Formats: sequence, C-alpha cells, structure tokens
Amino acid sequence: MIKTVEWTTEGVRMLDQRLLPSEEKYLMLRSYDEVAEAITKMVVRGAPAIGVSAAMGIALGANQSVGTSVADLEDDLTYIFDVMGKTRPTAVNLFWAIERMRATFLRSKSIGNVEDIKKILTAEALAIFDEDITANRSIGSYGAPLIPDGGTVLTHCNAGALATAGDYGTALGVIRGARDAGKKVAVIADETRPFLQGLRLTAWELAKDNIPVTVITDNMAGHVMKSGKVDVVVVGADRIAANGDTANKIGTYMVAVLAKEHGIPFYVAAPMTTLDLTLSTGAEIPIEERDRREITHIKDYQLAPDGIDVHNPAFDVTPNQLITAIITDRGVARAPFVESLKSLAEIKEVKEAAG
Repeated sequence: MIKTVEWTTEGVRMLDQRLLPSEEKYLMLRSYDEVAEAITKMVVRGAPAIGVSAAMGIALGANQSVGTSVADLEDDLTYIFDVMGKTRPTAVNLFWAIERMRATFLRSKSIGNVEDIKKILTAEALAIFDEDITANRSIGSYGAPLIPDGGTVLTHCNAGALATAGDYGTALGVIRGARDAGKKVAVIADETRPFLQGLRLTAWELAKDNIPVTVITDNMAGHVMKSGKVDVVVVGADRIAANGDTANKIGTYMVAVLAKEHGIPFYVAAPMTTLDLTLSTGAEIPIEERDRREITHIKDYQLAPDGIDVHNPAFDVTPNQLITAIITDRGVARAPFVESLKSLAEIKEVKEAAG
C-alpha cells in the first residue's frame, strides 16, 4: 500500500511527491502551517488527498492549541480553517474537509472539555482518512465492469493512490479494480505538463503494481487514439458541478474532445466528496493559476527566454456532454447528470435518515 499521508503521534507523515520517482522521501509535518504549506507547494496533491491532509492538519493544529477554554480553541480553529482554505482553490474536497471539521467542533463544543474536543477532532480526521480508502475501493468496484478485458486505458494526470489517502486511487482505482477482477489491462499515461504527474507519478505507481504502462507526451494523445491504441479514457476530478461539468488537471478537456471525435468512452472517476451541488455548471468552478516558473523551468534549469508572458492554469473544465459516465463510490452516473448525480447524493441522506 502506498501511504500518501498518515497520522502519527509525532505529526502528519507525508510522502513528498515533488521528488518522485527518483527519491521516495517522507516528511514529518509537525504543525498545521507546515501541512498547509505542503498542500500549497504540492508535496501532496490530488483532491481527495488534499482533503484528508487538510483534516489532519486541522486536528494537528487543534492538538497544539495552548488555549485553556473552548473559546480559546475556537479562536485558534477559526484561524486554522482560514489558513487551510487559502491553499488550493479548485479542489472542493479541501473545503468539504474543512467544513466537516468545523461542524465536528461545533457539535462537540457543549462538552466543555478542551482535551476531549481535541480527541474528537483527531478521530474525525482519521475517519475521513478511512472513508477515503473505502470510497476508492468502491469506485474501483463500480468502474471495473466498464474496462474491457485486454483493453488499453488512457489516463491524464495522476488519480491514483498518490492523489488519495493511499492504497487504490480513483481513476487508477478503476484500473486496479479491473485487474483484481481478473482482467488484463494496460495503460497509456499522458505525461501531463507542466508538473508531469503522469510521467513521474502515474507511471511510478503502475510500475510498482506491475501494470503495463506506456508514457506519451500530451500532444500524442490524438495520434494514439486515431491509431486505434486506446479503448477507453479514465481520468480523475477535482470538482464536479451539479450538471456533470468536471474540473480536472489542465489538458483533460483536450483529451475529452479527442475521445469524442474518435468514439472512445470517456469516464470520470471521483468520490462523491468531489461533487459540488452548489455550482450549477462548470463555469462557476474557480481555476487555480500557478507559478509561471512551473512552465519556464524544469527544477533549476531554465527552458524559456526571459521577459515572456506565461499563462499557467492548473485545471480546465470538461463539459458534461463529452463525458460518457461519472464513476463514484455510490454508483455510476450517466446523462442527464443533473438527475443521476442528485440521486447518488441522496443515497447517503436516505441511509442516515433510516439509521
């Protein structure tokens, strides 16, 4: 099992994904602001992993609060929530985790004992971790029947164990699910400029899992589709609007257009925590603009001439009409997505009411 992020008695232990695949190094983050910085600087990335990391960072900050009253702890947490919320704007799992931790604190305020509240917050962060592992397994189970035996899957960016709490992943969870169901499956991984998540991370994961993987540059996707080398496309998501419009790593929209042109099924794999029903369409999804240096340099080596303008959006939005289906931990949603996604979202509400 790949351990992306882990709670320990010393702090939050996190695999530094910036160094992969050449170096497998774990960092011990001992304060909430170190966790926030790790999210911002992409030590950890991927919407589910960001949510889990934020929850652990909040629990870590709560445990380190020196206030003696519930009011003191609330003041500290209010500041910590704000710091975490400013790390990455597009991944909705971040804000879902923050609000869940906030709600947990508000429910436990009446206890009146600061140390007991801290334990409750820690338990909630660990529950979020466990639920993500379970959700990814479910995504793999629901998605496996959609992968043809002997087929080749094209994927973009990294939506594997590294993008989640660990173990299975979302898009790669579907691939692992197909493999575990006894199917033969191979992967073509887009390199995913400019951060190279496909080249560095997806290929690393699949190689460790002995799943055949071929890396291509992003501008080869159309060629390999036209050549008949791709049977299905599976990608992850950072935020899904109520109508099924999906934000994912920059370049995903281009892959979806190409898949549509070549009659190739295009699937999005994500837990329900990535669904944002407050947004009616993808036009409302905030798109993060990252540092120009990610494009102009490879580590310390400069590729671009000085003085040029650089546009570096980290994500783009794929319109729902290009998406064949959205694979979630509660089932597979198909068009019309407004209805199917809402139905899946209501499953939990029904179970909670019954329980």
